[in-house]
Amino acid sequence: MNVLVVNCGSSSVKFQVIATDKESIAKDSDRRLARGIVERVGSLSLITFSAEGRPPHKDEAPLKDHRAAVDRIIRWLVSEQARIPGVSRLADIHAVGHRVVHGGERFKASTFIDAKVVAGIEDCVELAPLHNPANLKGIRAARELFGSGVPQVAVFDTAFHSAMPETAYLYGIPYQLYRRHKIRRYGFHGTSHRYVAYRYRRMLGLAKDKVDVISVHLGNGCSACAIKKGVSVNTSMGFTPLEGLLMGTRSGDIDASIVEYLSLKEGMSLSEIDGLLNKQSGLLGLSGLTGDMRDLLAEVADNRDRRAGLAIDIFCARVRRYIGAYFADMGGAQAVLFTGGIGENSPEIRRRVCAGLDCLGLKLDARRNETLKDGGLGAITKPSSALKAYVIPTDEELLIARDACRVVSGLPLPG
Repeated sequence: MNVLVVNCGSSSVKFQVIATDKESIAKDSDRRLARGIVERVGSLSLITFSAEGRPPHKDEAPLKDHRAAVDRIIRWLVSEQARIPGVSRLADIHAVGHRVVHGGERFKASTFIDAKVVAGIEDCVELAPLHNPANLKGIRAARELFGSGVPQVAVFDTAFHSAMPETAYLYGIPYQLYRRHKIRRYGFHGTSHRYVAYRYRRMLGLAKDKVDVISVHLGNGCSACAIKKGVSVNTSMGFTPLEGLLMGTRSGDIDASIVEYLSLKEGMSLSEIDGLLNKQSGLLGLSGLTGDMRDLLAEVADNRDRRAGLAIDIFCARVRRYIGAYFADMGGAQAVLFTGGIGENSPEIRRRVCAGLDCLGLKLDARRNETLKDGGLGAITKPSSALKAYVIPTDEELLIARDACRVVSGLPLPG
C-alpha cells in the first residue's frame, strides 16, 4: 500500500510517500518512495521534492493556498519528472495519512476521516489555534483532490498521551474549569514518543508491557515523556506546547503570576505576552542571539559567550529535572531515550544532560556518545550502567503511514 503522508503547517506542507503493509510493518521493511516540502505557501513558494535514490528537485512557484500546494505535490508525484517506482497515476496512492496536532479528549487513536471527524477536529481548534486550522486545510485539500475513493486517516499528536491518569493531567485549578472548558494537560509529540518507545522494544526484543522508559524529544520544540508498561503516564507539555522544558523560542515552565506582572510593569496585552513566551523566550530569549542550539554551542566554543553558555546550562538542567522527576514518579526506569534534532545529533548536549544522572546509576560511555549522530542508533552508556541511555532517531511520518495502513486494512492499532 502506497500512503501519502501530509503534514500541513501554517505556511508549509511537508509530505512523504511510504510503501507499507502488514508484512513490511512486521519486518521493518517499509520503503520511502518520495518526500518533500512546500514552504512559504501563500506567496512565491519554495519547492523541494525528491524521489527514492534521486537528487532533489528544487523550484519556485506562486502557490496561493494549501490546496494549491497539495495539488502541486500530487501532480509531481504522478509526473514523468518524478518517476517514483509504483506511482504513475493517482490511483497508485492508496491512502492519505494526515498529522493532526490536537485531538482533545475525543480522539484517542488514529481514525478514518469523515464529516464527523472533521467536525471534531474543528471543535479542537480553540485548543490548538496555530496548528489544527492548518491541518484541516490539508485534509480538505486532499479530500477534494483525491475524491471519496481514497481513504484519509487522521493521526493525532495528543492520542498517545490519552491514557495518562487524572493525577498527571489535571491542574490544581477549580475542577469545574476542567469540566466546563477541558483545561487539562494534553501533551504533544505523541507520535515521536510512541515511535521511539516502539523502536526501543524492537531493539531489545521486549514485549510492550515490559517497556519502562523516559523519552526526551529535543529539537526546536522539546518534551519529555514517562512511558510505563509501554503507555504514556506523564509528559511535560501541557494544555499547550508551551509548558515543560526550555525550548528554542518557548519559555517552558514559568510562574503563572508572571503574566499579570508583565501586564502591569510592561503594559503588555495578553496576546503580546503569549507571543513573548512562545516566540521570544527559551534559548533565544536567554542568549539574546538565537534559538538554534547548534549556533549557541558554536558561539560558546568560539567566543565563550556567557549568555549562550547560560542558556545551554539551563536547557540541560531542565531536561535532567524532568528525567529525575519521572524516574521517581515511575518508581524507576530502564532507559532514557534521546530523540529529535538535538537529541539525535548533539553528543555535547547528551553528555551535559547525562552528567547529572550518575545518581540514578547512569554511566555514560564517552566514545559511544561521540560517535552516535547523523541518524545513528544505539546505546551511549556503559554495559555496567544501571540506567541505560539510547539515541533513537524519530520517524513520525513512518508511524503515520503505518497507522493509515492499519486503519484502511482493518488491522488492529497498537494498544
